[in-house]
This record gives sequence, structure tokens and C-alpha cells, in this order.
Amino acid sequence: MMFNVKVKPNSKQQAIILEDDGSLTVRLQSPPVEGKANKELIQVLADRFGVRKSQISIRSGERSRTKRVEVDETS
Repeated sequence: MMFNVKVKPNSKQQAIILEDDGSLTVRLQSPPVEGKANKELIQVLADRFGVRKSQISIRSGERSRTKRVEVDETS
């Protein structure tokens, strides 16, 4: 499964919001420094979808607030 994610780092609380267009907005507490926000994003999505962190990958946008994320549900 592949989808678009808009990340909002430095938020007070973690949250996942489903947008009308089917994309996700994810509020993260970590700052966008040294990959901390990306690591938190992977953890939050793994918890949400009930998969291991290794099954989540950022396909594009690692240094952007808009990312393309893939969840491998087969492993």
C-alpha cells in the first residue's frame, strides 16, 4: 500500500489525520533534525497499521514535509 503523507514536526501531540483526498497528515513531536522526525513517523505508522517498522519505508521526500510512504503488508 502506497500513500502520501504530510508531516508536521514539532507538534505538541502526535496525531494522524485522514484528509478528504485520502492522504494522511501526521503531527509529530520530534524536530526535523538528523532524521528524528522520519524515525518517529515510521514508528507512528507502524503502530497505526499494526506492522513492524521494517515494513514501512519512505519512498520519496525524506527531506520534505510531503512524503510518499509504502507499507509492506505481506511480510
